[in-house]
This record gives sequence, C-alpha cells and structure tokens, in this order.
Amino acid sequence: MTTWNSLRISLVQQASGLEPDANRSLLAELTPDDSDLVVFPEVFSRDFGKPGSDLGPYAEEVDGPFGAEVARVAKERGTTVVAGMLETSGDPEGRPFNTLLVRGGAEAAYRKIHLYDSFGYKESDALLAGEIEPKVIDIGGVPTGLMTCYDLRFPELARRLVDEGAELIVLPAAWVAGPRKVDHWRTLVRARAIENTVFIAAAAQPTPRYCGHSMVVDPLGDVLVEAGDDDQVVSATIERGVLEEARRTNPSLVNRRM
Repeated sequence: MTTWNSLRISLVQQASGLEPDANRSLLAELTPDDSDLVVFPEVFSRDFGKPGSDLGPYAEEVDGPFGAEVARVAKERGTTVVAGMLETSGDPEGRPFNTLLVRGGAEAAYRKIHLYDSFGYKESDALLAGEIEPKVIDIGGVPTGLMTCYDLRFPELARRLVDEGAELIVLPAAWVAGPRKVDHWRTLVRARAIENTVFIAAAAQPTPRYCGHSMVVDPLGDVLVEAGDDDQVVSATIERGVLEEARRTNPSLVNRRM
C-alpha cells in the first residue's frame, strides 16, 4: 500500500426503506463529490424490516442492480463508496449474507462475521454469517479494515484488522435504538479507536428505529465529527501525521506482552 497523507471521508446517515429501487436512487442523490471515501450504513440496499422477516427475496449478487449503481456513482463522483447490502449466499435455507460492498477507487466485499443474536434479536435466523476472514483493503493509500455494526462489540476483530495493517476502520451500522444503546455506540467506537490507535469512520442509520450518531474518531479517541439523530451527511479529513503522533504518544501496540 502506498504512503498517504490525508483522506476526506463523508458519512451518509440516512434510513434505508423497504423498496430497493428507492434506496438505489438515494446513492446518487446523497454521495458528495468532494470526498475520497463515502460511507453509507449497513443494509442500505433494503432495510431489515420487521424482526423475523424473510430477507432472501431481497438479496442480490454483488454485481446486481445495487452493486452496479454503487459502482456507477463511485466512478461518476471520483470516489470510493462503501454501502451495506443483502447478498445472495446459496444457503439452502435462503438466508443471504449481510455484506459491505466497496466500489470505486477500491473493490471488495466483506460479509458480516458476527450476527446480531443479542438484545432480543436473532439475526442468524434471517442471515448467514460470513467466514472468519478479516478484510483489509487499500482506499486512497490508506490500509482500511472493514467491520459491520455488531462486529463493534468484538474487540478481537478490530485488533486482527490492525495487526494486518489497518490504519482506518470503516464501520457501517444499523445500531438498533433502545436503553443505553447510544451510550454503548459512542463508547465502543471510541474504545476501538483508542485501544488500537486507529481512525474509525462509523456510519449509522438514524432514529427512530436506529441510533444515529455517525462519527469519525481519531486514534486518541477525539471525535472529529458526529451526526445527531436524524438524516444527515457529515464529513471530516483524517491525517496520517495524527496517527503517527498518537502511536508515539501511546505505543500500546508495541508494548503488548500477550
């Protein structure tokens, strides 16, 4: 991966609906033309719907209509776009993957490893977990790790990504609203940044169903930008010099003994 100096990131905090065509049309409408990286939330191709909904009929191949539009918009705006989708898996039970699609300056697909079988939900009934393959890609020269929503609660995944060279972690989410959930979200995003001395760009779906508060956090835990509860696009520029200084100040990665 090439050396980088800075990267302009935009987080699109926008609710996805139940009509895939309408969600696809929002990609062009909401993608800024002044960013190196644009991050949409988890399952932006089609919302989960009611708990227990059959999601198989809404799954696509990564080069299907949603993927084609992500690629088209990324090329048109001269950027890299990350967006969540439901991907056909071939599962006998018809469960799709919960996939992050990356198109534009980089191309990749990450299938969510940790499914949200928590807080009264059972995501594994409707979706298939991806293989345990941490994904680090090059976005504008920045080694970038990919995580999705509930993955945030598993510090070992973030550490694996950083051990494989990640200096930025991109985290699309649909963080379900509820008691303490905004506090958990803000705390865990900052914790993953601080303990790994890494930038985190976390794009969430808004209230009322989800928590909002999309944010970019630097390697010492400073919040560079944070959205509120509603639909919003927020942007920040990350700089490698900040990461280098953070790792000099807090060399915890090299001080590890376990």
